[in-house]
Amino acid sequence: MEKMLEEVLEENRALAKQGKVASYIPALSKANPNHLGICIIDENKNIYKQGDFDVKFTMQSISKVIALMLALMDNGEKVFEKVGREGTEEPFNTLYKLDLPHIKKPVNPMINAGAIATTAQIKGDKIQRILELIRKITENPSINYNKGVYLSEKATGEKNKAIAHLMRAREIMDEEPDEVLDCYFKQCSIEVTACDLAKIAIFISNGCKGLESYGEIDRKTLSRNLLAIMTIGGMYNISGQYAAEAGVPSKSGVGGGIMAAVPGRMGIGVFSPPLDENGNSIAGYEIMKSLSQRLNLSIF
Repeated sequence: MEKMLEEVLEENRALAKQGKVASYIPALSKANPNHLGICIIDENKNIYKQGDFDVKFTMQSISKVIALMLALMDNGEKVFEKVGREGTEEPFNTLYKLDLPHIKKPVNPMINAGAIATTAQIKGDKIQRILELIRKITENPSINYNKGVYLSEKATGEKNKAIAHLMRAREIMDEEPDEVLDCYFKQCSIEVTACDLAKIAIFISNGCKGLESYGEIDRKTLSRNLLAIMTIGGMYNISGQYAAEAGVPSKSGVGGGIMAAVPGRMGIGVFSPPLDENGNSIAGYEIMKSLSQRLNLSIF
């Protein structure tokens, strides 16, 4: 397996030069575009890794999966009264449809508007509970958010601020926008490695087994929702294309990570900072296609 992973990394390494490291959040522009790593954990807990699998990077939109997990545990499927479960052809940071009179909620929890509406539904100390859940799933108590990236996101996140205040004005979100945004910027700034992502992915692919309590939702319904929403929206506005080409429930982030959960089989974490025009890791996308073909991973 590790020999095959080495081959897949080398076959796709040059693709990174076609992408660009995210710069709209200034702190992300400091990422090393040459970093490339992968980690796979199978259903028997065997770990296979190659490249820069131990380099830390921020979760960014991958954190939306954890926020959705907690919101579902706190509220059950009532979460979807405030955010939808449909795909979208719009960019991840769009807001224009939110002000149309017939639109009652963001289209899904994987775009920024939907993620902010999801984070708003987490009870108690939102960021502390998000961190605690990630630390438990990954068995990595050192995981925390990067304060520099958080402050950079907070200083430049005007569009996310506009999204949150528009949703508050339209009563899509009941909570105080600035408080929700503060947690949202922090959750996006949580630092992980490719192996941490693989641990979260195998947890989801194994039906979210291992927690003491699931709150207002049962374990299988929780896992089913996460896998379905990752499939229809986890790769932004090209999720349908990715589903056809790779066929694995996945979530990307502009920090360069991709987290992929193959139901009942394995969890995958990939890291390569340069992005395509849709905000997905350009090499990571092709690596997932290669793995899907070599290992027959597609769920379709």
